Amino acid sequence: MAALTPRSEIEGDMGDALPGLQARLMSQALRKLTGSITKTKSMVLFINQIRMKIGGYGNPETTTGGNALKFYSSVRLDIRRVGSIKKGDEVIGNETRVKVVKNKVAPPFKQATFDILYGDGISRYGEIIDIGAELNVIEKAGAWYSYNGQRLGQGKENVREFLKQHEELTNEIVAKIREMKGVHIRSLVPSVDEEDIPMPDDMSMPEDIDL
Repeated sequence: MAALTPRSEIEGDMGDALPGLQARLMSQALRKLTGSITKTKSMVLFINQIRMKIGGYGNPETTTGGNALKFYSSVRLDIRRVGSIKKGDEVIGNETRVKVVKNKVAPPFKQATFDILYGDGISRYGEIIDIGAELNVIEKAGAWYSYNGQRLGQGKENVREFLKQHEELTNEIVAKIREMKGVHIRSLVPSVDEEDIPMPDDMSMPEDIDL
C-alpha cells in the first residue's frame, strides 16, 4: 500500500508538495473496487507500513493512504516483531505478535503470539509448545519441558527439535490440546466405494441443452 505511487507524483519533480494525493486516489479506487469485490466474492489483501504523526495527542503511529482503507476494510491486523529467536548466537527467526484492531465478521481486539522461522515460516511445533504449556498439557519447570513425566528437553528450541523427531508423541499432545479447547476434527466427506454410488438408468444427455 505504501509503495503505490500516483501518476502525477511520478511525472512531477523531486520535492514537489502533493498533500493528500494518495489518500484521494485510494478513496476513489475503493469506491470502484468494492462492488466488484462483492460480486466476484474475492478477497483483497493490502499490506501497509507505519508512519509517525507530527504533533497531536494519542498514538503517534498511523498508516499511509488516508482513512478510506481503514473504513472499507473488514479485518485489520497489526503485525509486529516482538523478539528474536536464537540458536546459540545465530538469529534463526522472529517472535511475532498479531493484534486484530478491526473485525466486522468476529469479535475484534484479540491477539496471538507465534514464531516465524527463517526458511520455514510459522512454526507449528512452537505453537504446540506454547499452547501446551498454557493449558498445562506440557509441564514447564524453569527451562525444562516435560509431558506425562517424560522430559522433552531444556529450552524451547531443543523441545521443538524433539517434537519434530517424535511425531507420534506430538500428535498425542495435539489431540489433548484440541480436546481441552473443544476442537474436534470430523471427516467432511465420507469415503464411499464407486460401486455404492447410485447411477441413473438413462445416461443420455437431454436434447434441449445447448453446449
